[in-house]
Amino acid sequence: MKKAVLALVLIGAIAAYFIFDLGQYLSLENFKASQADIVAAKDANPALYIAGFFLLYVAVTGLSIPGAAIMTLVAGALFGVVVGTLIVSFASTMGATLAFLSSRYVLRDWVQGKFGERLRAVDGGLEKDGAFYLFTLRLIPVFPFFVINLLMGLTRIKTGTFFWVSQIGMLPATIVFVNAGTQISRIESTAGLMSPTLIASFVALAFFPWAAKGIVAIVKRSRG
Repeated sequence: MKKAVLALVLIGAIAAYFIFDLGQYLSLENFKASQADIVAAKDANPALYIAGFFLLYVAVTGLSIPGAAIMTLVAGALFGVVVGTLIVSFASTMGATLAFLSSRYVLRDWVQGKFGERLRAVDGGLEKDGAFYLFTLRLIPVFPFFVINLLMGLTRIKTGTFFWVSQIGMLPATIVFVNAGTQISRIESTAGLMSPTLIASFVALAFFPWAAKGIVAIVKRSRG
């Protein structure tokens, strides 16, 4: 019964987002049109704006609705690189963990019944190298973060592991987007922010832990 209620609440919130076209308020164009007024209001009451922005970011990522990338840019424009990064880093991780837990609580049993054998194989890999797998996925921006949140909720990875690995793994992309947001007037869309060189850098960074793990294993074998 509780799962059904939670599922209805989530579906209702997501449906409201699309029915009332709330996405228009989370668009780059909308922020640019109102930027001067928003900045003035933020400067008049910065603590309230930081708290409100933080909670809104958690809600957007927790419900897996579009808008997180734009909000990350806006964080840079409103709060600067340091404060903006702190806000987005913790808010995105908290929201991702809520989405992760919602997926686990609502969908896990159904998926287990339908794809039990396959899911056990994934669980086995995650049990052995869960942090490495998740860290790799988080660092490579070609994988949508909201998809990772939902899929990881269907596995048996520990919530604490999911939280801290996500916190670290999402940080590089967060810094890139928040820093870009400080020049938001020059940005027309988020598509051009991730150049092939930048993505390649993230990929290299993502596979560094695997390389380090392999080197450590070789050294141990040679000493053994």
